Amino acid sequence: MPETLSSIGEFGLIDRIHRIIEQEGVRHSGVRLGIGDDAASFRPQQGYELLVTCDCIVEGRHYLSDAITPHDLGRRAMTLNISDIGAMGGCSLHALVSLGLKGETEVADIEAMYRGFLAELNPLGADIIGGNLTKAVGAMFIDITLIGEVEEGLIVRRSTAGVGDAILVTGYPGQSAAGLHLLLKEKPSRDLLNHPLVRQYNTPSHRAREGRAVGLSGLASAMIDTSDGFMGDLGHICDESGVGAVLSQGALPLSDALKSAARQLGKNSMDLFLGESDDYELILTCPPENVTSLQAAIASVSDVPVHAVGRIAKRSEGIQIELPDGTRRPMRTGGWDHFIDGGE
Repeated sequence: MPETLSSIGEFGLIDRIHRIIEQEGVRHSGVRLGIGDDAASFRPQQGYELLVTCDCIVEGRHYLSDAITPHDLGRRAMTLNISDIGAMGGCSLHALVSLGLKGETEVADIEAMYRGFLAELNPLGADIIGGNLTKAVGAMFIDITLIGEVEEGLIVRRSTAGVGDAILVTGYPGQSAAGLHLLLKEKPSRDLLNHPLVRQYNTPSHRAREGRAVGLSGLASAMIDTSDGFMGDLGHICDESGVGAVLSQGALPLSDALKSAARQLGKNSMDLFLGESDDYELILTCPPENVTSLQAAIASVSDVPVHAVGRIAKRSEGIQIELPDGTRRPMRTGGWDHFIDGGE
């Protein structure tokens, strides 16, 4: 009979988690005290600023428990946080993981989840230095705090885009949204879970290396990840920078996979691209003369494509899209809202 959390208890689970981290995780040189004390301790590097982010995902709201493995769930939860650090040009260092768990959860599933956390952290030289466990009544949750660093003066913010800047985006936004719609359309099966866009939804890719290259280049004026969807996060840049934007419909990178899924779903591929989506791509702005050099900086660490899709405009213009015939229409920014889109 499989071991459950009720059978080994909180401290038994802590011992298992500690063993996995010690044996399979990396040890960061700056850590003075990790798991085992009331608090962790690490030594910041001189000349660096610390970055701190946190993200919580809740069963049934941010992931479908019957459509994702515990290992992939761990990867997904950690990717959300790594993306935030990368989107400011930083490096991930230390994670603290808090879990709300059900007593009937199998211990092997939690162990697999931690191996998923480490699968994302280890390649970055980052580690887990603490966290918390509690019993969840109802939905399970994962709450991660991730600490990173960036050289003083190299943070790339969302509030510093300038009128006339080019707007660029990495990859192909909208694919994760299409994957979720495919999951919601029919009962999960082996073939469906192996669909590339469903995989994109369950285990999205962060752009930490790309964001780091952007930060080190000093060529971008602003940057953000697309955790709230393309229009939602472009809207954040515009709101925080006090600007507007004009997008070119013909320049939007709609992948063949997205177009195919849109036909299957009876949806518009551009709507999937622009709408709410867990893609974790990067939206960048930079002076037009920096576009080629910025694309080259990203190409030096990654083969992810970088597309120029528009320009920053005056705030009075709002956000518009230019159609192939040259006419423009205003766009709704929207984006994911936990208290509107997520229901109760």
